[in-house]
Amino acid sequence: MDGGVRRVTGTRLIDHDGAVQHGDFLLHPDGSYCASNGDEDVAETIDGSMRLVTRSLQNWHTHLAMILNRSMGEGMPLMEWLETSVFPVEKGLTAEFVEAGTRAAAAEMIATGTTFACDMYYHPDVVAGVLVEAGMRGVACGPITDFPTPSYPSGGAEALQKMGGLLRGGVPSDRVEYGIGTHAVYTCSEETLLKAAEMASEHGCRLHIHTSETRKEVADCHAEHGMYPVEYLDSIGYFQEGTVCAHCGWVTKKEMRILAGHEAHAVHCPNSNQKLACGGTMSYPAMREAGVDIRLGTDGAASNNSLDMRAEAKVASLIQRHDHWDARILNPVETWQLATKGSIDWVTWDLDDIRMRPWGRDGRRLLANLIYSGTRCLDVLVGGQAIRRDGVTVSIDESRAGSDLEDAVSEYYSKI
Repeated sequence: MDGGVRRVTGTRLIDHDGAVQHGDFLLHPDGSYCASNGDEDVAETIDGSMRLVTRSLQNWHTHLAMILNRSMGEGMPLMEWLETSVFPVEKGLTAEFVEAGTRAAAAEMIATGTTFACDMYYHPDVVAGVLVEAGMRGVACGPITDFPTPSYPSGGAEALQKMGGLLRGGVPSDRVEYGIGTHAVYTCSEETLLKAAEMASEHGCRLHIHTSETRKEVADCHAEHGMYPVEYLDSIGYFQEGTVCAHCGWVTKKEMRILAGHEAHAVHCPNSNQKLACGGTMSYPAMREAGVDIRLGTDGAASNNSLDMRAEAKVASLIQRHDHWDARILNPVETWQLATKGSIDWVTWDLDDIRMRPWGRDGRRLLANLIYSGTRCLDVLVGGQAIRRDGVTVSIDESRAGSDLEDAVSEYYSKI
């Protein structure tokens, strides 16, 4: 039944343009769709009368296995949280812990309508393997820092060597690839940043970096280099086309123009920024005016508590309106375009959920209801493969993933 064309009957479909279409539709494995005549040869016919069909959500910055740290260190400032709830246990991080955490995170994303994740965490080969197994799309970026970590005791050189080996081995699948996660300007030397950029250019893979997340990061970079982080990265020739820059909460308009010039992706992570009291969040209107490609991400479940991109889209819309005193910013259509940008996959949502009522004339309220009120995710189709059907994930045993996560966390935090 998997891998073919799906016919969805009597449904409502919203593509990237945000318009509500009514009727019977064929959803093709390549991401295209068309009206159905009712007599086509299909893998499955889905009753869409109580379903809303949309593009899937895309998570452009996360640390999936940090679901192991979810709800630990609540109410702590950033550095205290890291030093008491994250760094101590990461000394004992193993591939097995990463596997359990990533599988649980993948199950959560599928259950909430996300089919793509750009991840930055240790054991990227394990992360990639789980994403492949789950039937998702993604980029598994191995984190690079100059300081030693349990995964890379010798520091940045060892981390880059490991990533080089993975990249030479080829992509894990046609839907999952590797990338290089240079952690930040304050954890990577110029030499490390340039070696990573050279490696990314050689292998044609993505670079992924935390950029201007906090005021301290920005101030320290300017004190050391006489430039702000994006300026500094540009000055040393770090950027590759499509570099993923997470957060970008403290950037100047000049830096925005630099990002646009390199066709970098600036990833808005509003929930994490607010929870950790970063004091600043990306200026969506200014970024857009500068021509920057903006994406949306959750960051990790450790600093967000959730990997639900629909909830992230809601907060992205609200914080931009609040910060700029303008209720016109990120209307439902533009918000959904931000959250699903680049998606070629399909998700269906439960219209029978009371949170989706009232639908409004011709379904005009549906998209706003979905973003700001929420509903259950019923089906997830990736490249024609059904990885969730009728509200049950079929590519991952969700109950077992949760149980395995409990066991892993019990051991992971046993000494804290």
